[in-house]
Amino acid sequence: MELIDSHCHLKSFKDKGELEPMLERAAAAGVQHFITVGTSPADWVPYREMHAAYAGTIDYTVGLHPCYVDADWEAAVSQISTFFMPPHAPVAFGEIGLDYFHLPKDPVQAGETILLQEAAFRQQLMLAGELDCPVIIHSREAFAESVQLIDESGIDWRRIVYHCFTYGAEEIAQINQRGGRASFTGITTYKSANKVREALRQQGIERLMLETDCPYLSPEPLRGQSNEPAYLTHIAERCAQALAMEAPELAARSSQNTRDFFKL
Repeated sequence: MELIDSHCHLKSFKDKGELEPMLERAAAAGVQHFITVGTSPADWVPYREMHAAYAGTIDYTVGLHPCYVDADWEAAVSQISTFFMPPHAPVAFGEIGLDYFHLPKDPVQAGETILLQEAAFRQQLMLAGELDCPVIIHSREAFAESVQLIDESGIDWRRIVYHCFTYGAEEIAQINQRGGRASFTGITTYKSANKVREALRQQGIERLMLETDCPYLSPEPLRGQSNEPAYLTHIAERCAQALAMEAPELAARSSQNTRDFFKL
């Protein structure tokens, strides 16, 4: 199988001096291409440098993750457009969105955090629309709110991917009907994740993209370990089973979908 990890976070491997061995293990498993996804200014420059060193193998994105939004978010977001210049431009804007799972327990602080996240999300959607680039959405316990803000932004939904999809068939239908898509992680391999597999079947193969979201969310039978791109094979095999397809065919189709979406 030839696979593309459409959403991973490779900074920890680089920081530990483990990037080269990780890439070798991935290649041995058939994972040939990686999109390492930015979350804050702390990883944007390292990812650009990684892309420059591994052009054709590692691409990257830039965006301010909702969990990194704070009172100074505007200063961070103001830097993003400067990355979208040759020769080492990112392939997408993201990951950006809303995360109501990690809110402060204090109701007042939670409300303030939501307002900051929504403001940062609106601003980044506007910038992404101006740049006319793909957008990676992080949405956790905030589905309706995130859809509303994307609708209000006027951005082309065909440029939208909801990464690490954890909602159900009804929600993915709303995304697909608008022209968007979702990508799926090792959660698809978890015994309790019937809802996510239903969403996978609802979307089908036509827009499917696969991701590890490593170093998080290792698939079965490796759950609990640190995740890495080589484990994408387990995700591909479980998704193929759910869609009643052969794994090599699913790998080929999902990889082509990823190339088309990100214009690789």
